[in-house]
Amino acid sequence: MSEQPLLVMDGITKEFPGVRALDHIHFELEKGEVHALVGENGAGKTTLMLILGGVHPDYQGEIHLNGEPVRFSSPGEAIARGIGVIYQELDLALDFSVAENIFLGMEPMASKIPGIKWIDRRRMFKEAGELLDELGFEISPTAMVGSLSIGEQQLVQIAKAIRLSAKVVVMDEPTARLAHHETEALFANIEKLKQRGVSIIYISHHMEEILRVADRVTVLRDGKKVGTVDRGGTSLNEIIHMVVGKELSDFITRPEISMGEEVLRVEGLAREGLFEGVDFSLRKGEILGIGGLVGSGRTELAQCIFGAHKASAGKVYLKGKPLKLNSPKQAIKNGIVLVPEERKTEGLVLNQSVLANLSIALTQFISKLGVINLRERNNTARRMVKDMNIKTPSLLQEVGNLSGGNQQKVVIGKWLSLKTRVFILDQPTRGIDVGAKQEIYHLVAALAQAGSGVIVISDELPELIGLADRILVMSRGRVTASFERGAVTQQELLASIVQD
Repeated sequence: MSEQPLLVMDGITKEFPGVRALDHIHFELEKGEVHALVGENGAGKTTLMLILGGVHPDYQGEIHLNGEPVRFSSPGEAIARGIGVIYQELDLALDFSVAENIFLGMEPMASKIPGIKWIDRRRMFKEAGELLDELGFEISPTAMVGSLSIGEQQLVQIAKAIRLSAKVVVMDEPTARLAHHETEALFANIEKLKQRGVSIIYISHHMEEILRVADRVTVLRDGKKVGTVDRGGTSLNEIIHMVVGKELSDFITRPEISMGEEVLRVEGLAREGLFEGVDFSLRKGEILGIGGLVGSGRTELAQCIFGAHKASAGKVYLKGKPLKLNSPKQAIKNGIVLVPEERKTEGLVLNQSVLANLSIALTQFISKLGVINLRERNNTARRMVKDMNIKTPSLLQEVGNLSGGNQQKVVIGKWLSLKTRVFILDQPTRGIDVGAKQEIYHLVAALAQAGSGVIVISDELPELIGLADRILVMSRGRVTASFERGAVTQQELLASIVQD
């Protein structure tokens, strides 16, 4: 590493109406370093990076790049000075090809007639393909971005930023939607970028991931800097203690739960081209985990059981009786609910209040002749906020302004007032901090303890091993392995998931 830091952010303070989001933050980044920035949701990580990326030009403090004072008033200025930011929320043109997205606004031009230029599409697709091959991303440059999976779209965003030859690349939760092999490819390319002298600011809630990839770790809590530690001189326990202010005992704990009768059975369920021949049963009080790579058919299976898509073959039984699920409304009526993978687009109405989101599923049950019982609605919502420890200034707060963990509690909470027999939770802790994860784990255990059957789909292997009574592994649309609680290690489960 160089003697003079490549980037110094000193005394950075940022205030929003009524809130001090950052309080005199000092952060340094060396040339060729991966510096992890961690903290709970709301700690100030993203705000600090928005300042670096020129999105928030109104702040106090100083930024030095290569020893020179800089102050970016727009993202364009930051990009021009070699700051590339890959935000957690993807920013892609879905109706454009992969190559067009990678080169958007910087397309190679050709001219055979003086004074007339046009986009050199052949060169653009060729160079995009070469870049994708170099990065190890198995994506066609001619594919439409809207046809790609969320994980593949994330790779396009990463390729787009890397193409800018940035001196500093900010990665905000880059692996949140990536499959295992895509994550491994990303880590390999991070090493390549370091060798080229590129510096990376890496934001993630995955502690094990941070210890693997980062050279140093800086922790923020409530807008203040807790400290910076070297990877070699710290431990997972120390980082978690810095993040949440308490020791790591066992963040994934659950009581032993007595399981009852079968509540759900799936026989030969299939959806053409996505999954086939799926068989499993679920008992009252049981937590069933489902693991697998992106594209293994897990989410599509969940959507089918929820009635969002019609099965092409097979049967679903609820308490031993065959069930026809042609719509989510029918599933909900029969006590089957889904907490979707994409909570912001599929589980919440972001511009509506906490009250509206918590009561959206309840409304039809507390209405007579089209008139809603407002007292019952409000009392139920208040009880959910209290029981689930949802941190919100009021029931009227827009749910889009809550942290990721509190948003997830709202998504789950809206189903708790119904007579729910089966909860399907697709990636329930994706994109939330370690403290909020622990609360979700306790909530999942409480759902099972109350007698519901719970299905948890997750990419996080410790989560599956710690929560589930039984784990199914899906690969290429089929169930390929099954493990009982306590009968599989993380390494064995990973090997089962990634084997062809």
